[in-house]
Amino acid sequence: MLGQLPKSLEVNGVDYEIRTDFRNILTIFEAFEDPDLTDEDKAFVLMARVFTDLAKIPKKDYTAAYEAAVKFIEGGSATKGRKTNYKLFNWIKDEQLIFPAVNKVAGCEVRLAEYMHWWTFLGYFGNVDKDDLWSFVLSIRQKRAKGKKLEKWEREFLNANRDLCSIESTISAKSAEDALEEMFNALTEGGEE
Repeated sequence: MLGQLPKSLEVNGVDYEIRTDFRNILTIFEAFEDPDLTDEDKAFVLMARVFTDLAKIPKKDYTAAYEAAVKFIEGGSATKGRKTNYKLFNWIKDEQLIFPAVNKVAGCEVRLAEYMHWWTFLGYFGNVDKDDLWSFVLSIRQKRAKGKKLEKWEREFLNANRDLCSIESTISAKSAEDALEEMFNALTEGGEE
């Protein structure tokens, strides 16, 4: 229904309850950045963190469950065709830039909220002020990733703030969707029940 925040996902005609707090999804992203976790571990984290009881989902339905979970994480819309060959941010590294920008849009410290639906958080995240420091850093990263020339004042900022403007990631040149797909493939290997 229009305007409703989902609390469950339909997988092959069956509704499964999901965890919807934004901190839960950020935990999944944190797992993606962990170089000590295998792709199979990361896939398990994704599925186990989204669904409240992964054991209730038959293994034969993992593909549909995975697709539903990814669609939920992406805000409910399919992202086919929006892949990039570069990564613009790292949730762990950029936490101190992201939260002040999101807080400004939300009008409160979101980390203090007892509960906030992931889609609500995504809405705030997607509406960060274009003049905010976070948006400025992202624009520099995007220009550099695309090989575009920086303005003089952008170069000066970059030179003075290299660490802030750099992006380190264990996923490197993969999009989040590619990483999710690899993790899912690792999870579903081993046959179906």
